[in-house]
Amino acid sequence: MLITMIAALASAAEPMPEFLNGCWEKAEGSRWTEECWMEPRAQVMLGATREGDGDRLTMWEFARIAPDAQGRLTFYASPRGAPASAFPRTSSGKNHVEFASPAHDYPQRIRYERKGDGLEATISLLDGSKAVRWSYRRKGSSTGR
Repeated sequence: MLITMIAALASAAEPMPEFLNGCWEKAEGSRWTEECWMEPRAQVMLGATREGDGDRLTMWEFARIAPDAQGRLTFYASPRGAPASAFPRTSSGKNHVEFASPAHDYPQRIRYERKGDGLEATISLLDGSKAVRWSYRRKGSSTGR
């Protein structure tokens, strides 16, 4: 019975944001950010981010996008290996996805949008204030570094 329920949830799950697939980077002077997402498989996308300044790592995070127990597509963030915080999907389209958790301190909203050959990531409070944005290029592209 449980296997049947899991199979039903997986088949009815919301579409995954496949446009995230791959490695993305942003560099400004000695400061850099890299974010990589594995392609969707078994209704899960796994991601990792690291930021640094020169040879010094300043932040890292593991992430997962997967259906929650109710089948809602959810972004799970685990900065520096902390227990994961869940952000259910609030909107999506062919080239964007947004997740939000009003109860979380910061960020409360996470948004990704594919813009041409780039990717924009934004975190903010629910109302859009205190926004921090990353404009990425595909890692290894001639405009990436």
